[in-house]
Amino acid sequence: MPGMNPISEPHVAQPGLAVVDVAACDDQTAFLIQELLAGRWATATADRTTQVPGEPGVRLRCYLDVRQELAPQR
Repeated sequence: MPGMNPISEPHVAQPGLAVVDVAACDDQTAFLIQELLAGRWATATADRTTQVPGEPGVRLRCYLDVRQELAPQR
């Protein structure tokens, strides 16, 4: 994906590890999706989006460890 670093092997080296690329119309939507993922699983979050010139919307990449489900919030 232009503007983003290649996915490196450690990020997907074991079952349960995932790289999620979000494409959204705006920053607010992209960060909302990331927040929803981070509310459920251990997530290395991004602090900014990228935009490819000439392409619509923004992109965001975050890293998940779905082996570590978070406890429900009260």
